[in-house]
This record gives sequence, C-alpha cells and structure tokens, in this order.
Amino acid sequence: MDIKRNINLKELRILLIIILISSNSIFANSEISNDADSTNVHNKPNIHLTFEWLLIQMIPSPEWVKNNDKFSFGMQWQITPLLYSFGINKNVNPWRSFIIDPVKRQSGSAEFFLSPEYLNLASSFKNKWLFRTGVRLYFPLWHRGEYLSYSISSSYFNFNGQNGISYEAGIYMFAGILGFQTTYSPAFKNSEWIFTFRIRYF
Repeated sequence: MDIKRNINLKELRILLIIILISSNSIFANSEISNDADSTNVHNKPNIHLTFEWLLIQMIPSPEWVKNNDKFSFGMQWQITPLLYSFGINKNVNPWRSFIIDPVKRQSGSAEFFLSPEYLNLASSFKNKWLFRTGVRLYFPLWHRGEYLSYSISSSYFNFNGQNGISYEAGIYMFAGILGFQTTYSPAFKNSEWIFTFRIRYF
C-alpha cells in the first residue's frame, strides 16, 4: 500500500509540474504574440469580410425601454465605420474600419458608430425603428480591457420625428463580447431610459 501511495504521489507531482510548465508556456506565447503584434505596423485583425461575419453582425442585442410604468422589448444593431485605438502600442496602426478586433476596441479607443434599433413602442412596423449616430469612448479596467472594460457615449437619435441627444454608459466582459449599457435620452418623452444587453463579436 505504501509503495502504491508513493507511486501515486510521484505521479501527482509530475502532473502538477507538467501543468505549471504548460501554463507558463501558454502565458509566454501570449506575451510573445503581443510583442509581435506591437512591432507590426500593418497589423490587421485576423478576420475578413465574409458571409459568416455578416451573419454574426445580424445577431441583435436585446434591450428594454422603460415606457411609462412598464418595459417594452427592443433590439439593437451597430455599425462602426471608424475607430481609433489609443490603448495599443504606438507602432501598431491605430485606425480600424467596420471589422474591429476586440483588443483594439476594449484596450482604449474612440469609435464613430451607427445604430438602428427596433423598439416595440408603435403599432406599425415601419414606425418602430429608431436610428442613432454618435461617438463612444472605451477604457480598460482589467487586463487591458480583455477581462473588464467600460465606455461612455453621446449620440443623436431620431424616432418618428422625435429627436435629441442621448447619454450612455456601459460595462463589458470577455473582450467586449458581452456587456450591459444604460442609455438616457431626455428628449425621448415617456421612454427616456433604455437598458441593453450588448452582444458583439468584432
């Protein structure tokens, strides 16, 4: 029994050593890839305009509009024609358009965005659309924003003739793939508050 126990302890120690070496190797490779990324001025996200990418962009972010004393369901999409990243190495091209890799956005950036939103606040389908354009700033909170980041934004909206300025704050996790945004629009009568569960990949 003692011999078997000693063998099991040795195997356990060997396994722990292998795990530690593997994890250190993973982190080392991650740092090397980040260094390589920082020295490549023409670095671009490893994703291109494809049919699959377009399909992913069609996935809406669900949102809820506070309409008087109840909440109405809505959906939001976003297009980013231009983004400037100020959180990456100075040797890397900071400008991105449409396809934005998460690190460039969440590590610190300023983006110009267009956002169509479907709000269940009118009787006819064509009158349920809100269109918004604005500027959003992202700032990292944890691990260059890959684990946690936040944003502030100001935008201009139009909904069935109602228009005005909106103010937004957001918090994001998992490299910005999941997040939560709160939007306040003083001129949007009886529907000033919108709460969005943001889903976005590139």
